[in-house]
Amino acid sequence: MSYTNSSKKNKVALIDCNSFYVSCERLFNPKISNKPVVVLSNNDGCVISRSIEAKKIGIKMGEPYFKVKELVKKNNVHIFSSNYALYGDISRRVMKTLKSFSDKIEIYSIDEAFVDLSHIEEKKVENYGKQIRNRILKWTGIPTSVGIANTKTLSKVANHIAKKNKTGVIYLNENIDSYLKNFHISDIWGVGKQLSKLYIKNGIDTAYKLKNISNTWVKKSTNVLGAKTVMELRGITCINLETQETKRKSCCVSRSFGKKIQSLEKLQESITTHCLNAAEKIRNDKQITRSITIYIRTSPFDKNRKYYSNSITIDLPVATSNSLELVKMAIKGLKKIYKYGYFYQKAGIILSKLTEASENEFNLLTPIMENKSQTLMKAIDFTNAKYGRNSISIAQAGVNNSWRMRKEHSSKIDTASFDSLPKISI
Repeated sequence: MSYTNSSKKNKVALIDCNSFYVSCERLFNPKISNKPVVVLSNNDGCVISRSIEAKKIGIKMGEPYFKVKELVKKNNVHIFSSNYALYGDISRRVMKTLKSFSDKIEIYSIDEAFVDLSHIEEKKVENYGKQIRNRILKWTGIPTSVGIANTKTLSKVANHIAKKNKTGVIYLNENIDSYLKNFHISDIWGVGKQLSKLYIKNGIDTAYKLKNISNTWVKKSTNVLGAKTVMELRGITCINLETQETKRKSCCVSRSFGKKIQSLEKLQESITTHCLNAAEKIRNDKQITRSITIYIRTSPFDKNRKYYSNSITIDLPVATSNSLELVKMAIKGLKKIYKYGYFYQKAGIILSKLTEASENEFNLLTPIMENKSQTLMKAIDFTNAKYGRNSISIAQAGVNNSWRMRKEHSSKIDTASFDSLPKISI
């Protein structure tokens, strides 16, 4: 059975930043261009981003750092701890640049976005993709790959191919089957590990074979998403662009500690810091919260010590985004679940029952209290945005926190600081 592309007018581009975290580090450190580079996860645990040079050496994605230390040392690989504040800022710049090409854009992840190019003439599409790539590189310094096709799933395929193409841009509108025949089933967007095993077990090991499988078998053997994937491979749009950004329903901030902590005082510092960060996030989204959850736990892998994990949820009398009020309730909750004698590895908070700030319930004291707190919060947010996060904090967050994540290889780049700008010697 053979299927042909029926959606001629629909054109979707997937723009994917190449080795994004590595590319961000290279922006401020040109000396590591064309050198093997890797970025590590929280507490310098695992490899989460690799340069092409690091991939060639044999460093795998998700590999624990201690397992590749010898390989890193032998090949002079440059190591960096993750700097999410930097990556988030560069991501916003990339997405803002993309919006200059189309008003229909779906930000899929920190380094990926789908863009609707249906308004571009067929003969100009590939060139338009090159313009997108060139402008992002020029305006942000981030290299990208651009895959364009009639559906989101096919644009993912195109992007995968574009990464190995010299131009970095592929418009998948002709000879599609020739590409799908060489595209492994496990690389298809939406096909997870378990589904991939099912397909291979039934002799479906390429995108081409999946595209031409019978509808009856797909509906019987998989789910709705599986059926949509097959239709998308046939060029029939089933997964639309989600151009409207949906507000979050909850906000979680948590971190594993750089080293285990025992005291209530240190736990209070971490919970306070997480609470301040979460409150800032929901204020940026113009949201307020009606419920806060605090949780702590020891390491589940430490066989020499007893395991302890607990959480508590507190419903607030009045919905708010006021950092001071939230911190007060968070510490109150922490004191109820804290137990002395344990070595804690992780703590976090979750703000839930989020609503629009304009939907705040009526309260006689609300106009007076909220106006004062909003003015204060705006001043704090403005200062922290201008001079760097936590430029203004509260005493309960502590200073020089020993519990913070381990970042032995941090580049310490802060886009809110002039001191981080590259220096040019003449």
